Amino acid sequence: MTDIAPGPSSESDRLDPAIWKISSVVVLGSFLAQLDATVVNVSLSTLAVELHSSLAAIQWVTSGYLLALTLMLPLNGWLVDRIGAKAVYLWCFSVFTLSSALCACSWSANSLIGFRVLQGMSGGLLAPMAQMMMARHAGKQMVRVMGYAAVPILFAPILGPVIAGAILQYASWRWLFLINLPIGVLAVVLAILILPKDREELRPRELDLIGLALLSPGLVLFLYGYDHLDDRIGLGALLVSIALLATFFLTAAKKGDKALIDLRLFKSKVFSASVVTQFMANGIAFAGQMLIPIYLIRACGLSPSATGWLLAPLGLGMMCCYPFLGTLTKRFGIRRVSASGALLAFAGTLPFLYLASHGLLVGVLAFALFIRGMGLSAVGMPSIASAYASVKREQLPMATTALNIIQRLGGPTLTTLCATFLGWRLAAAHVHETQLSPFTAAFLLLCVLHVLLFAAAMRLPLSLPKAAEPRANEVVDVLENISE
Repeated sequence: MTDIAPGPSSESDRLDPAIWKISSVVVLGSFLAQLDATVVNVSLSTLAVELHSSLAAIQWVTSGYLLALTLMLPLNGWLVDRIGAKAVYLWCFSVFTLSSALCACSWSANSLIGFRVLQGMSGGLLAPMAQMMMARHAGKQMVRVMGYAAVPILFAPILGPVIAGAILQYASWRWLFLINLPIGVLAVVLAILILPKDREELRPRELDLIGLALLSPGLVLFLYGYDHLDDRIGLGALLVSIALLATFFLTAAKKGDKALIDLRLFKSKVFSASVVTQFMANGIAFAGQMLIPIYLIRACGLSPSATGWLLAPLGLGMMCCYPFLGTLTKRFGIRRVSASGALLAFAGTLPFLYLASHGLLVGVLAFALFIRGMGLSAVGMPSIASAYASVKREQLPMATTALNIIQRLGGPTLTTLCATFLGWRLAAAHVHETQLSPFTAAFLLLCVLHVLLFAAAMRLPLSLPKAAEPRANEVVDVLENISE
């Protein structure tokens, strides 16, 4: 096996105070977008009751947000080239804050889902914009800055359930979204004052509008269709989505690097394996964050506040594993670390089959969540390093877009799959007795998805070619800097 050599260190260089100011402002956007992606999971049962909706329908409060967040990614580079990074960031954060207020004013499940889609459309650009602006101004010190900036974002999976649980215990669900307002206003004011102007760097370029018009509705109709396969509208939506997506792939294949997604990237077995691994890992993470709170509230009768605190070990497991990933990847290689992480996450999910069948044991729950968090954390970054190392340097912008789109699609796809399956099992349980309880069956499905994640991780390369190591080190070194 070829070990990945460490990249040049910049630890001795002193960071410019201006870089800290810029990073502090833009990381607020990434943190808030990540927090909002997790804060609603604890509240799905409450929202279903308050808004008189079914579980399968209300889960679109999460899935709609994640899907909208994903579909905005292709517009990132085009908007920056058109109006500048600072303008895009200000518009996105302003719309994100406004849509948070609209979510708080929702009068039905459909209105909340619609406002969450608007929130996801603006929030989808906050994280890539933060990365872009930090990279522009940090220069050779980007590794250190990105490493430090990742720390507050890692707190989001811990704080999200705890904050949501406390709000639902002592206040109205509307405060889940109202808490964004003061943070959003502060972030917009700081961005106006601190972020540098970049209008002189504009380089307008064309956008693949046909590709966007085919891909976006195609994905939305696909998710809606397989969520409503039991009626004609759902089946019709599924057929239309297949036609749209097939047309997208045909036109993208002809356009090459001018397409919304350059399909030639997937000729690389390493890139394809990395993308599939990221899709499965992201989908499993969000599906679990949807299923586990619903199980604790509905099946175990816990309060939202208690549920929020009981979910904290998941985030703690992620944080404990994250700082060691750089060292582990350099020592053992990409495939071994990612596959071991997938196996560990699977081991952390198996106890839920016992808990769902025999009753809640808090100690077992906390240990299982901690192990699951460690495992999921270990899958991601090595596979991302593998994806970046598998493409040529001039292909990195397109590879970044493709990887992020498919990775984030895993969230709404597998969350919708698990929510639909759980809803079907809950409905069937009311009609006749079944051998497996609805939650046991849902966690069994989640375990099957974990097995598929392990299979995908085993397709990653054991080590990387020498020529590809510098690009992989750009990702791996970020991990090492978090613990320094």
